[in-house]
Amino acid sequence: MTDIHDVKMAEAALRDIDRKKNEFLATLAHELRNPLAPLRNGLQLIKLAKNDPAAIEQARPMMERQLGQMVRLIDDLMDLTRITQGKIVLQKKRLALSAVVRNAVDTSRPLVEAASHELILDVPDEPIYVDGDEVRLSQIITNLLNNSAKYTQDGGRIQLTVARQASDAVISVKDNGVGIPAPMLPKVFEMFTQVDRSLEKSQGGLGIGLSIVQQLVEMHGGTINAHSDGHGLGSTFVVRLPVVLSLAQPHRADEAEAGAKPAARRRILVVDDNRDAAISLAMMLKIMGNDTQTAHDGLEAIDVAAAFRPDVILLDIGMPKLNGYDACRRIRQQPWGQSIVLVACTGWGQAEDKHMAQDAGFNSHLTKPIDPADLGKLLAELQASTA
Repeated sequence: MTDIHDVKMAEAALRDIDRKKNEFLATLAHELRNPLAPLRNGLQLIKLAKNDPAAIEQARPMMERQLGQMVRLIDDLMDLTRITQGKIVLQKKRLALSAVVRNAVDTSRPLVEAASHELILDVPDEPIYVDGDEVRLSQIITNLLNNSAKYTQDGGRIQLTVARQASDAVISVKDNGVGIPAPMLPKVFEMFTQVDRSLEKSQGGLGIGLSIVQQLVEMHGGTINAHSDGHGLGSTFVVRLPVVLSLAQPHRADEAEAGAKPAARRRILVVDDNRDAAISLAMMLKIMGNDTQTAHDGLEAIDVAAAFRPDVILLDIGMPKLNGYDACRRIRQQPWGQSIVLVACTGWGQAEDKHMAQDAGFNSHLTKPIDPADLGKLLAELQASTA
């Protein structure tokens, strides 16, 4: 007689993992295709509208929303990989939670307003300080707000509350949405978990956002819990983080930016083997008041830079003939190339990729698709450093 119970349990677990994998891949394909339809429709609308500014203006924000959705999906996938491999390094500093909440609300507002939700903020006037990574803490709150917005019927209510309880900073996101069935509550933070809720198929999601939130909260020494009275009765997510005491006010980026000078006109070389990407970015920079040229491989980048003498080069990494790292090194070897600001623009955005760019001689690193706000900020910082 042989006891095969453990073998049977292992086989069942493997089948469950395989089922979840297949469901995840199907969901991923579905969610990535979803934004493509309105993006293609928007492009066609712009083509047909020709000289109708109203129609073009109607298409533009729609396309921006759909592109943002694709970027969020891809960012979640990248974050999941970094977290599971232990490659996320928090850039901690002392922060007032009110500033983090403000950034998160601004990020989530388009999704909240698109569904006509009422967003109620309850943030105390007295600052509550934590030691944390500003970007990651904002991501935690943004993901929770987006989760509530997606799983609450149009015209619903979402309440974001921040309070201090003893030695904890408590962040609560409560909605009156579709709720979570009791059997699923212990599983909502598991990777690839998809709660079978009525809005899920229409609103999207990969089942990894809450898993990312939980792991980021725990990296900050905190906890997160989910509560729901059942289907149709809403949900509440409560994050607890350790507070710190400080009499000093944290630096406010908006105060520094308030005194920023108007952007200077610069010569900028855009290098990308994807010609559409290079030309469209160069057009945008030209509209912003810069002189631009383009190149489409590493060797051409060196030749164009030698003649154009740009102030800034936005340089792709994966290119034919000569990759971006080697092109950067060769440019740095030239007397005219030592003072150029070289920015790596690539789809590779992990910590080791940024270190490789720095070792090759790049001044900065931007991950594709490049956010115009991030690019504008970089150029403003460049202007301030050379003023």
